[in-house]
Amino acid sequence: MLPIGIVIGVALFLVYVLAKSSFRVEEGHLAVLVEFGKAHHRVEEKTGKRVLRTYKPGLHWKRPWERVVDVSMKEQTLDLNKESGGGTAMAADGTILRLDSFVRYVPVEGDLYEHLFGLERPIDHITGLFTCLLRNEIANFHGKSGPEPREEAPLSTRFDFADQAGSYALIRRERRLLNERIESFCRERIDNQYGVRFNAVDLADILPPDELADALNAVIQAHSEAEALLHRTEAECQQRILAAERGIAIYTARSKAIEVEIETLARFLAELDERGVLDAYVARRRAEVTSESRTLFLKENAE
Repeated sequence: MLPIGIVIGVALFLVYVLAKSSFRVEEGHLAVLVEFGKAHHRVEEKTGKRVLRTYKPGLHWKRPWERVVDVSMKEQTLDLNKESGGGTAMAADGTILRLDSFVRYVPVEGDLYEHLFGLERPIDHITGLFTCLLRNEIANFHGKSGPEPREEAPLSTRFDFADQAGSYALIRRERRLLNERIESFCRERIDNQYGVRFNAVDLADILPPDELADALNAVIQAHSEAEALLHRTEAECQQRILAAERGIAIYTARSKAIEVEIETLARFLAELDERGVLDAYVARRRAEVTSESRTLFLKENAE
């Protein structure tokens, strides 16, 4: 029985050693080996930079006492709202805004040493860094200066919603500019010093405080009603102008017809006068009119 137990024990030990001596790396991941607290790496002679030895996807062998650190090389997203107070920021006008923001980043293979071993808790550090950065950018964000609207412009153009709603409307309108400034800061000041490449900071939504939201809803409703009233007034004025133009055209045509009739009658009378029969024509017409009238008033010449 003893030899059988020894054989079983040796077999189990070999299985354990074999299991501890191999590891698998999934697609989209890299692995780093750590031996007694020291990661396998090399030091570049020119820069003195530490570069970790990484293992690609597949099955690999290692010593039983070596520990495997798995690193995902896929784009990752950090929710900045999980940070204490990370969901709020104060704008330039003192408005407290509620933010729904995320950071998208990808680990850099050549800088994994800084990402894994340069920071105590890299994820918490990056989250806190971008929370502070986002608050600072929002607090100092003033947008782009544009031309002042003209007084003769229509109401929809003269009404500057950003001036009425303050920094909240300005940031929502120029959210893209805010993202570009944050990305520029990451490229110029942060780069890859944390072992990751920052792709973007996404502001999924920007919400005002409840008090400001009620005021904004009232402003938007008043603006909409004013625009609707303006459009209705313009339509009524246009309708009246068209009606007046049609009336003018009708009376112009009538006056021209009367003018033609008068000119025709004048030519006819002139022709009768030239023939010397105008008095006879007038007398005949007077007799016709007199015969058709019911009452006749005669004027006597005063002596």
